[in-house]
Amino acid sequence: EKIKEHRGVICFSHVNFRYPNAQEDVLSDIDFVAEPGKTTAIIGSTGCGKSTLVNLIPRLYDVTGGSITMDGIDIRKLAMAELREEIGFVPQKGVLFSGTIASNLRFGKDDATDEQIREAAEIAQASDFIAEKKEGYDSAIAQGGSNVSGGQKQRLAIARAIAKQPQVFIFDDSFSALDLKTDAALRRALAKKVADKTVIIVAQRISTILHADQILVLNDGRIVGKGTHEELLRGCETYREIARSQMSAKELGMEEQEVSVNE
Repeated sequence: EKIKEHRGVICFSHVNFRYPNAQEDVLSDIDFVAEPGKTTAIIGSTGCGKSTLVNLIPRLYDVTGGSITMDGIDIRKLAMAELREEIGFVPQKGVLFSGTIASNLRFGKDDATDEQIREAAEIAQASDFIAEKKEGYDSAIAQGGSNVSGGQKQRLAIARAIAKQPQVFIFDDSFSALDLKTDAALRRALAKKVADKTVIIVAQRISTILHADQILVLNDGRIVGKGTHEELLRGCETYREIARSQMSAKELGMEEQEVSVNE
């Protein structure tokens, strides 16, 4: 089938998933909608199924129960090339290929103009270190990106997804290699660029997802909380524990609650 209206609405409908030959589901009854113009964030402890969940969208794996639709069509009925054309995916570890910075940034969109790749690099906070290189965008990248730092590699991987100009952005814990200042600057610049796109962010840091339109809290492969940061602080114990372990009560606006607990 073909997508008629390219909007980027992703709907998980009671999705279960288990790896081949496994005894138990890794994900159970995952149910949510990610919409254009909104950011959906996914948080939870290590090993709770966050990466597995986003890997189902470009069909790196297929659901074993329920369904995922893109703009109303079951993604299993779409040609793989058409489905993936809609998606800009940044994995946890940015992967670069031998070539130049420019060829890496054009990897998802061969015909991206110089201006488009420059803008993508600026948004991804990569333009400064590119400018410092003698060859600029024509600088060589070694196989696997072994001649750039982890943070630089991650920023180039993010820039590559932006240059592709997809309907759906998936960031699988892609900001963790960045310092907090770069993370914040990148997300500010990105927000303007992707205002009408669907953005899905897997994160370890609460600070990365504070302003997401909806946050899904995953625990043992299930959604145990869904809402905004404020709603989850009030109503989701798992989220409160994660938040308290990373930020002070003052930062979280939880001082009043803390005082009464301590008393």
